[in-house]
Amino acid sequence: MGLIAGLLAAYALSFVVDLFALILIPDEFSKLEGPTYNLFQGSKVLMGLITCYLSISLVLQTKDDFRFVIPYVEFTKQIRGPRPLVLDTSVIIDGRILDLIKTGFVTGSLIAPKFVINELQTLADSADRTKRARGRRGLEILHKLQHAPGALVSIDDSEADGTGVDQKLINLSLTLQARLMTNDFNLAKVATLRDVDTLNLNDLATALRPVALPGEHLRVKIIKPGEGPQQGVGYLDDGTMIVVENGRGYVGTEVDLVVSSTLQTSAGRMIFGRVDGDASAPNGNIETDSSSMDSATGSTGPTIPNPSPRNPRRSNH
Repeated sequence: MGLIAGLLAAYALSFVVDLFALILIPDEFSKLEGPTYNLFQGSKVLMGLITCYLSISLVLQTKDDFRFVIPYVEFTKQIRGPRPLVLDTSVIIDGRILDLIKTGFVTGSLIAPKFVINELQTLADSADRTKRARGRRGLEILHKLQHAPGALVSIDDSEADGTGVDQKLINLSLTLQARLMTNDFNLAKVATLRDVDTLNLNDLATALRPVALPGEHLRVKIIKPGEGPQQGVGYLDDGTMIVVENGRGYVGTEVDLVVSSTLQTSAGRMIFGRVDGDASAPNGNIETDSSSMDSATGSTGPTIPNPSPRNPRRSNH
C-alpha cells in the first residue's frame, strides 16, 4: 500500500515539476537534450524514490491506527516479538506473577487494563474486610510490578466491549492479539472457547510439583487422621497431599514412607504410600475411594497460596 501511494505521488510530482519548468523556462525546457535532459529526468527519478520511501515508512509506522475514510478499511495489528500478557484481577492479587518476573521466566510486556485497576480500587474501598485486603494487596503488587527490574508493565486505557470484566478481558485480548493470564478456571475455559490463549498460574504450579514415583522414599509429618480406615494425612512442602495407609497411629510424628501410587485430581496431585517397614500395608496401588478424594479436595495444605480456581471478585457473593 505504501509503495502504491509513493508511485502515485511520484507520478503526480513529475507533472508538477514539468509544469513549473515549462512556466519558468519555457524556451530552454523545450530544448533540453543530452546530459542536461538526463540530469533533469534523473532528478525526477530520485524524487520519486524518496517519495516511495517516505510513503512506505509512514504506512509501516502508522498502520495500527491508519484508517481509510472509504471504504473504512483498517490495517491489522502485527505483533513483533513475544506476545503481551493481559493480567486478570486474580493474577494480580495472587502475587506469584511478581516472583516469575524476578526469576526471568516471564518475558514480554504485561498489560494491566484500566477496568481491572478500577476493580482493584473498588475492592480496596469495600466495606468488607476480606475484599478490602485483597484490593489493597492487588494495588501493592501492581505497584511492585511497575518497578520490578525487567518488567514492562503498561496501563491500557481503552474501554473494551462487554458488560462484565470477564467479557472485557477476553475482547481486549482478542483486540491486542495478547495472551490472557488468569487464575479463574471458568474465565480460562470461556477464553479458550473464544480462541484466546490463556495461562493459569495454578496449572503451572501443579506442573512444577516434583513427581513421586512408586517405590520412592519420602519423609513426611502426619498431621491428621484420614477419611479411610487407619489412614493418616500429611503434606509436602509444596502442599501436595499424602495419604498414608496405617498412618493413623503416627499422627503428630514424622515417618519414612514408601510411595505406592499417585493420583491427579482437579484439586491437585495426591500421593498414596505406606509407612516404611510396615508389611501389613499393600505394596501395590492403594484403592482410592471417594472419601479420600473428598479429603484432598477439602484439604488445607500449609503452603498452597491460593488453590481455589475462582476469581477473587466472585467470592463472598
